[in-house]
Amino acid sequence: MTLKDSKPGQTLKVIKISGEGAIKRRIMDMGITKGVELHIRKVAPLGDPVELTVRGYELSVRKEDGQMIETEIISG
Repeated sequence: MTLKDSKPGQTLKVIKISGEGAIKRRIMDMGITKGVELHIRKVAPLGDPVELTVRGYELSVRKEDGQMIETEIISG
């Protein structure tokens, strides 16, 4: 499952970040790294972006970037 497929209220654990170069580096610089928990707060009305809580702060991620983040569901 990727972050793109997530639903509001779910808590996810990052398994792997695919992609290469600058895109992968940008995702990791935002605090999304292997093993971190993500809580999906809400999804915009048209489905993009996804608002989530990472390491105690709120972050919005485009679904295009979210499909590079492989996750597993912890709760929700």
